[in-house]
Order: sequence, then C-alpha cells, then structure tokens
Amino acid sequence: MIQILSHNKTSMTTPKEAQPNNPLHGVKLADILEVLVKKYGWEELGDRISIRCFTHNPSIKSSLTFLRKTPWAREKVEQLYLRSI
Repeated sequence: MIQILSHNKTSMTTPKEAQPNNPLHGVKLADILEVLVKKYGWEELGDRISIRCFTHNPSIKSSLTFLRKTPWAREKVEQLYLRSI
C-alpha cells in the first residue's frame, strides 16, 4: 500500500532534525540560565560574564528579562552554556 504524504515536510521532522547544526535549537533560555546557575552559582557566573543582573541582587526572573532584551549579553550566556555542556 502506498501512503500519500502531504507537501508540508516540516510537520514530519522533529525539532532536532529541523536544525541539526544548531545545538541551542529547542533549548529555552530559562533552562540555559538554570543550568549555569546550578553549575557555577551567581557569584562565579557574574565573574565569568560581567553583567549587572548576575552581580547585583541576581534572580532568574530579572536575568531572563535582561537577557531577552540584550542580544550581546544573551550571546555571551549561550556561548558559556555551550562551553559548559
């Protein structure tokens, strides 16, 4: 029996298959931040990436707010995450 497939190929691929060369695809920023905080703690994280949301009264919520609005800081966090895993 022949099965007829739709022309929409994207619905047949998993998220990892959609962007196989992007290790951050499907990984939420909140998850990245939680991994880094668990691994390094806020103090060392602030030493490694010198941004105020890590050094002055840090929290996941305030850091996410800042990182979502600041592409250069988010890129630094993502790069640290990739080096850490």
